[in-house]
Amino acid sequence: MHFDSLSDLFYMGGYASYVWGAFAITFGALGLIFLSSRLDSKATLKEVKNRMDRQARIDAAKNMENTL
Repeated sequence: MHFDSLSDLFYMGGYASYVWGAFAITFGALGLIFLSSRLDSKATLKEVKNRMDRQARIDAAKNMENTL
């Protein structure tokens, strides 16, 4: 599609509200998905680290029991 001016691009023959609204909704949804994924991955990494630390403490305690 060819536009004669920048204002024609933004007006889009009267369909601008639909087109730019669709862009806004799409990029808004993508942004929310990105933020949600980042938060979930941080929580998952924290949970894995906690489980590894717990397992290390359990293994250390088992080794201490065997020395008595």
